[in-house]
Amino acid sequence: MAFPGAHTLLDYNAPFDVPMLDQIITAFYTPGADPTMRSEAEKVMTSLQEHEMMWTRADAILEQSSNPNTKFFALQVLEGVIKYRWNALPDDQREGIKNFISNLIIKLSTDAVSFRRDRAFINKVNAVLVQILKHDWPVRWASFVPDLVGAAKQSESLCENCMNILRLLSEEVFDFSRGELTQAKITELKNALNTDFPLIHDLCEFVLTHSQKSELIQKTLQTLHAFLSWIPLGYIFESSLLDTLLKLSPNPEFRNVALQCLGEIGGLAVEPKYDTHFVTLYVTVITQLQTILPRTVKIAEAYANGSDDEQAYIQNLAIFLTQFFKHHIALLETTPENQQHLLVGVEYLLNISYTDEPEVFKVCLDYWHVLVCDLYQSNGDANAGGGGEFSFAPAGNGGGGGGGGG
Repeated sequence: MAFPGAHTLLDYNAPFDVPMLDQIITAFYTPGADPTMRSEAEKVMTSLQEHEMMWTRADAILEQSSNPNTKFFALQVLEGVIKYRWNALPDDQREGIKNFISNLIIKLSTDAVSFRRDRAFINKVNAVLVQILKHDWPVRWASFVPDLVGAAKQSESLCENCMNILRLLSEEVFDFSRGELTQAKITELKNALNTDFPLIHDLCEFVLTHSQKSELIQKTLQTLHAFLSWIPLGYIFESSLLDTLLKLSPNPEFRNVALQCLGEIGGLAVEPKYDTHFVTLYVTVITQLQTILPRTVKIAEAYANGSDDEQAYIQNLAIFLTQFFKHHIALLETTPENQQHLLVGVEYLLNISYTDEPEVFKVCLDYWHVLVCDLYQSNGDANAGGGGEFSFAPAGNGGGGGGGGG
């Protein structure tokens, strides 16, 4: 046998031999390893994964092993039991796993050095925590968000990881849950996020206005971006959040993710009472844009010769402009001053359309298709006696309503 004594790993009456597991997993993952050894290692790993009690060894493995692959193996085992057998476990065992994972996250995230060094491993632990939340939150873990927000105040690295967890949770609930959760459970999780969002909002606002750590601000903006499509509108337009995003958007460190957030807001179709906020949003972005990317710049050439960050900015700009124009262009046709800002934005979008990048071009083309269809419809209405005044706004849209979409 390639691994003498490997059978003892399945003896749950004896202490678990973590060094033996390290040896087996190293043999499996080492490039160019002996095929026979690798095959034997795979058989042992499979037999361990299939054993219903293997998850009880996860804590010992995670605490004692220094092999990253062994740790990931333990987390995979733990994630499996959480996904498929969680509700069958006794209450004390579920609580034990929750406490172990929570404490492990705090331990790994509190120290800034280990947080940077073990980022991939921490991301996997975060994913395991979110699997638990999909079962237990909010009914069996009602204090989760208050607990997380409280923990975030202990250190900046822990706060950054709390942002990662919140973003992952939002993505799981709103983007990736279909097929894994019942509609009733998805609704329950969405309601819980809405209920607890005041705490999340206050934490994000505090970080964005007080932190000097660029990595933490970046993660906070990414978390907000995941939230903006579903949070109550008052937190966007009746707080300082929009002003904060507009202040951060010219900063080279944050302008890409800030513009993503502003694009998400610009694509919201809401009631007219927020119209003035949308005009302010657009005018501010266009004014800042003429400093960041002057109108004299040949955008197609700038994109071709730009860095990844600069290329991403141009793509994000295209998304912002097209989203805003689809939903709120009529707001920019109400005064001569706003009309000038509108024409500047259209000029930018036209120049971006020459970019030799299929994804960017498709974003622009989608809007030009909408615009041409609306103009054709408007022309038909004019010929039928509906009036001949030109407007970029979709046919039938009033002069100032902010909630219509083209």
